Amino acid sequence: MAPHKLCAVIPVYNHGATVAAVHARLAALGLPCVLVDDGSAADCAAVLDTLAALPHTHLVRRAANGGKGAAVQDGLRAARGLGYSHALQIDADGQHALDDAAAFAQASRARPEAVICGAPLYGDDVPRSRLYGRWLTRVWVWINTLSLDIPDAMCGFRVYPLAPVLRVIDATQVGQRMDFDIAVLVRLHWRGVPMAWLPTRVVYPEGGVSHFKALRDNLLISRMHARLFFGMLARSPALLLRRLSAGTRP
Repeated sequence: MAPHKLCAVIPVYNHGATVAAVHARLAALGLPCVLVDDGSAADCAAVLDTLAALPHTHLVRRAANGGKGAAVQDGLRAARGLGYSHALQIDADGQHALDDAAAFAQASRARPEAVICGAPLYGDDVPRSRLYGRWLTRVWVWINTLSLDIPDAMCGFRVYPLAPVLRVIDATQVGQRMDFDIAVLVRLHWRGVPMAWLPTRVVYPEGGVSHFKALRDNLLISRMHARLFFGMLARSPALLLRRLSAGTRP
């Protein structure tokens, strides 16, 4: 088996006020970082240039903003090109509990074939609209996988084994914006890639930068659920057979 070699992939779009702190915390854990500048303004781009001069830091710069999904995909491809076997996807806005990164890395080393996914724990600061949207997506994901295997597909704090995730994103359109996290997990599930879940806190800091556009991104996510539904119908015999086979194992 190839050695487990992990880096962090951080998509960045005008997160100049927070990305340096995120990078510093990950560097303190010994995690190399791939930063993806998704067309940020000059002030944030300057912060990224400074970080890129630090050890074990690689900067990917996109010519124009393409969305979180596009940035993550570029980062995953860059990680493969740099020789990494696994990548921890993490947001640049400080929303994810960086203290949990070590546990995610340890879980990935223990199960290198699996996607290690964050099972989010929310505090009182979570917007109600986000919770309702997540519940709706959870139901659609259960339908589109014909299973209850994925308790949350929207938390972008996860470790990917690069080989299977790149096979998915190189073979199909998985979403360029906020639809990416959901679509790629469903498609990995269709391919039988194992998944494990770790509880992790998600915070919504006061004054934090959010690039979620309610109308645009909800429409994107709705169209994605529809595409996945028809993809599920085509795969339903194989998915049902897999569940039956799993149920008969001793």
